[in-house]
Amino acid sequence: MLRPANSARPPYAVLLVEDDPADALLMEEALSRPGLARTVGRAGDGVAALEYLRDPANPRPDLIVLDLNMPRMNGRELLGALKEDPRLRAIPVVVLTTSGAPDDVRSAYLRHANAYVVKPIDLDEFIHVVRSIDAFFLETAVNPPPAEE
Repeated sequence: MLRPANSARPPYAVLLVEDDPADALLMEEALSRPGLARTVGRAGDGVAALEYLRDPANPRPDLIVLDLNMPRMNGRELLGALKEDPRLRAIPVVVLTTSGAPDDVRSAYLRHANAYVVKPIDLDEFIHVVRSIDAFFLETAVNPPPAEE
C-alpha cells in the first residue's frame, strides 16, 4: 500500500538477532529513538530468530538487524535460511558485526543482505543505514501471501 509522499514514515518493527547483551542493549537504544522502531524484538542466535519468525503469535518484523558470530546457528546460516524461505525472504536484513573480512562481506551480500555494517559503529551512522533501508526497501516491500492451511 502506497502512502502519500508527504506523509511521515511510521516507525516499524525490528528483530535484533544478537548474542552479546551489551551490544544488544546499545542497538535497542539506538533503534528506540523517536520515529525509528515501534517495537524491537530480540533473539540471541539464529535458532531463536527462526523460532520467533515462524511463530504466528509474533509480529512479522519490517527489518532484521543481524550479528554474524553467534552460537547454535550463526548469522551466515540464518541469512541463508531467511532468503530460502518464501515467507521471510522479503524482510530486509542489516548485518551488524565485528567482522570486516572481505569474505564475510561478500558472503553476506551473496546471501542478499541489504546492508553490512562493522562494529564498533557510530550510532548516528547506524541510524543513517537503517533509515536508508527504510527509505527504499520498507517503502516498496510487498508482504507475502497468507500461508496455506
